[in-house]
Amino acid sequence: MKLKIMLFYLIAATLAFSQVREIKFTEYDLENGLHVILHKDNTTPIVAVSIMYHVGSKNEDPKRTGFAHFFEHLMFEGSKYIGRGEFDKIMESAGGTNNASTSQDRTYYYEILPSNQLELGLWIESERLLHAKIDTIGVETQRKVVKEERSQRYDNRPYGSLLEETFKRAYKVHPYKWLPIGSAQYIDEATIDEFRDFYKTFYVPQNATLVIAGDIDIEKTKELIDKYFSDIPKGKKEIPRPNVVEPPLNGEVRDTIYDNIQLPLVLQAYRILAIGTKDYYSLDMLTILLSSGESSRLQKAIVDQKQKAINVGAFPFSLEDSGLFIIYGISNKGISADDLEKAMQEEIDKVKNKPISEKEFQKLRNQIENSFVSSNSTVAGIASSLARYHVLLGNTNLINSEIEKYINVTIEDIQNVAKKYLTKDNRVVLYYLAKSEKK
Repeated sequence: MKLKIMLFYLIAATLAFSQVREIKFTEYDLENGLHVILHKDNTTPIVAVSIMYHVGSKNEDPKRTGFAHFFEHLMFEGSKYIGRGEFDKIMESAGGTNNASTSQDRTYYYEILPSNQLELGLWIESERLLHAKIDTIGVETQRKVVKEERSQRYDNRPYGSLLEETFKRAYKVHPYKWLPIGSAQYIDEATIDEFRDFYKTFYVPQNATLVIAGDIDIEKTKELIDKYFSDIPKGKKEIPRPNVVEPPLNGEVRDTIYDNIQLPLVLQAYRILAIGTKDYYSLDMLTILLSSGESSRLQKAIVDQKQKAINVGAFPFSLEDSGLFIIYGISNKGISADDLEKAMQEEIDKVKNKPISEKEFQKLRNQIENSFVSSNSTVAGIASSLARYHVLLGNTNLINSEIEKYINVTIEDIQNVAKKYLTKDNRVVLYYLAKSEKK
């Protein structure tokens, strides 16, 4: 009977995964090294124009942290042919939106436009790549903006320093030890020539991937891309890539941070391998089991049943070179950090000591399928995925095939990665306590 049930779940899951639609795309390189990916979807008259640069905070000089994130802001200052502060106005007048983001591994810019404004989007991104305005006025303006962002989001926000404090303890050698926000001091100390040098090093065609997704004609789009990008010269500098390998933690790192907070927070961060590795997919499913939705294990056990916390969660901090598996909880009123950590540890031990049920396993697979469908339900999502798969994983077609890696994960794999990675010798544990508790 058990074998029949297992076969039923396996067949049902395979059929469900087979319903995920294929994302067709065309990709090629220009002579200057720019990688181009095109996806045609004429369902709605919308187009996403995006460009991902393979530069994040891990590419920075340790004495100049925050440059990658600073450039995310600086690239909206204007260009040779776009006036200062005009990017947003141009977008709004065309009925579009634009934004950008920076991580440890990449910087991403995008516009969502009516499809008849495709050429406008291409022109804007070519201006950003070739003619960005890096002058004293723009740099000084953004120094203030970035320092204010750091102040509001990190320095003066309850638990705001959490990731910063975690990463600097989890990494001692690798540049992942600092966050993209970087140091306000280093941004203040940097000269205009240093900013220009960063631009000439990383904002070059061979370090960029241009993705167009939506209501397009492939051949006409290629012509427009050639018009706006083919004449941009290839960068002359070698693009620095960190090659350091972070040694194992070899022992638990435990510390206490005193902050302007009311309720204690407990965080456990376990070192894991890079995105795209076999164990990564098992760990990703484990985080879904632990914290995705109201019926997840951490929510049911710690929040609903034991009432030890008002909020719990788990997520893999996915990175190109290595990453962290993070579990956290904010204590309920009257519950100590020690009590909360004990409850969290009990749930981790359950996963390590006993395989999950077939019912839970099937639910995980359904959640993965829904996540894939959702992420590729818009042209913006598709553009982002195509860029990410090419730049960080070196295989654009993972947008279609990565789900197979999840299909191949077994119940035993999930238990095994819990045993392998969620160990005391491989973790950072932080307590966030109120400043009034400091002795």
